[in-house]
Formats: sequence, C-alpha cells, structure tokens
Amino acid sequence: MAKMEIDAIFAFAKTKLEQFGCDEANAAATARTMTTAERDGSHSHGLFRMAGYVKSLKSGRVNGKALPKITIAAPSILRVDGDEGFAPLALEMMREPLIEMTRAQGIAMCGITRTHHFAALWPEVEMLADAGLVAMATTQAMPYVAPAGGREALFGTNPQAFAWPRPGKPPLAFDQASSTMARGDVMIHRRDGQPVPMGVGIDKDGNDTTDPAAILDGGVQLAFGGYKGSAIALMVELLSSSLIGERSSAEAKAAHNGDGGPPIGGEFVMAIDPALASGGDAWAAHGDAILTKIENMDGARLPGARRHINRAKSGPVEVSDKVLEEIAAL
Repeated sequence: MAKMEIDAIFAFAKTKLEQFGCDEANAAATARTMTTAERDGSHSHGLFRMAGYVKSLKSGRVNGKALPKITIAAPSILRVDGDEGFAPLALEMMREPLIEMTRAQGIAMCGITRTHHFAALWPEVEMLADAGLVAMATTQAMPYVAPAGGREALFGTNPQAFAWPRPGKPPLAFDQASSTMARGDVMIHRRDGQPVPMGVGIDKDGNDTTDPAAILDGGVQLAFGGYKGSAIALMVELLSSSLIGERSSAEAKAAHNGDGGPPIGGEFVMAIDPALASGGDAWAAHGDAILTKIENMDGARLPGARRHINRAKSGPVEVSDKVLEEIAAL
C-alpha cells in the first residue's frame, strides 16, 4: 500500500480525468467522489474506479464535457438530464434545488437520467442529510444478478442508500447492494487472489463457487437473503428505470460497447423534511434514542460508522499499489 494525502488524491484523479477528456467541472466533481471514497475507506469505489472512467472516455461513450440540465416537472418532482456524462456533476447540481423543493413541499424526488454512475451511493444521501433531510437513493447497473431461483442475470447489483440526519452529530448514512457482495468488492477479491464467501455467486454452469473469477467471467451474482433480496433488487430496478423514464439494467447492457466503463442509466433520489413530516422537532431526539441504543449495545454498530472513524483520522491514507500501477499504465 502507498500513502497519499487527501489533497494529492484529488489532484491526481482530477488531472488524470482531464488528460482523457473531462472538462474542469466534470473532472473535479468525479475526482471529489473518488477522493471521498478513499478518505472514508471505501476503496472499491475510489481510485479503483479510475480505469473504468478512463476507458469510457477513451471510447467516446461518455461525454466528458457534459452539462446537466435541470427541469422542475412538478412542485415536488425534479428531473436532471445528465447529458451522457458521469453522474457526480449532475448529483452536485441537483443538491440545492432538491433541498429547496423539499423544504417547500415536505417531500420531493429527483429523477436523474442519461448519466453513468460508477461510484458509491451514500455520498448523495449524506449531503442531503447534512442539510437536515431524510434521504434515500437507488440506481441500476448492468445485469449481473439473477432473480431468486433463476440462473440468468437480470438485475444490476442495484444498491440502495438511506440517510438520517442527527443534529450535532454525523448523519446515519448507509449504502448497500442488493447483491450479496458489491461488484467492485468481487473484482477486488479477484485482483488480490482471494476467495469470496459461498452465496456470492454461481459459475457459468450454475454451480455455487467461491472463485470470484468464475463469478465475473460467465457466472452470475446472487441477491442477498434469497427471495427477499431479490424482491428489493426488483424494487430498485423499477424505481431507477421505469419510474424515471430510464433504461433497465438489461437495456443498459444492450446500449453498452463493452469498454469496461460504467453503464448509462438513471438514479432515483427522494428527500423528506422530518420536521414537516413529524409535525415538530421531536423527531431528532426520538430517532437519536434509537440509534444511541444500537451504538451502546455490545457487539453492535451503526451502518456506515466505519466511514466516520476513517474520516476523523488525520494524515495520509493508504492506496493500493496495484491500483496506482494500473492508473499509471493508462
């Protein structure tokens, strides 16, 4: 592992993205997303993703100079056309309009279309929780996951993220795939020559396997919790495609050129003003009492707590030598 300062990671990522065709705004937003992941220890969504970003820029599939367009479709519905660019700039641009809309209406949603999402999902809900809002988000991907009982990939890893504001404390924010393991983590296991747990996926012949290469090369990932996780993956698929007028995971694959970069698709984001929803300010103390019980319970921890521990550390962070070598070879 190499050690890099946070500012150096951002500068490195931004420069590399600009080198391959991003303008300053898109490069900075995407670099911020990768830097945030590295800072918080989410390495599978940090610089590890750079090769995919660059491949999609080199192939010309992604618009590195995208200018997202925001439309107010209704008093509580925001739409963002991502202009076929990477998702981070569209997400940054939708933040303030969605916050303003939510505070006015109590609840609001945003449908982001024509973007390429390749990052962790928690940053967008956490930035809304930082503004005092409850938030959730979902996004599709390429078809990697079979429905319960099936052997054919139909769903993406289909993550969902949720955030709850905690006045005076970091918000609760978690992000989890509906697959047993995130795609990036399976890829990291293959890179490092490590097996994955049983239940993560099956090989091309439908056999259970702990070999990440067998899952990634012709195999299929599985949803967590059997039919329960499969149902959640289905919910995410519908929210992130049909509801907002975007491609499904299978349709995203059909539109993909196989360059190894992120698929085109959409994202569903919803925000709620807890004071308006609950009719007062008691929601904060009541919710915090629940969360505090978990924090004080032996052996338990809040989802996402590890990120805040990593974030509080000062000094450089560790970055994989293999990742840096791969980026240097681009």
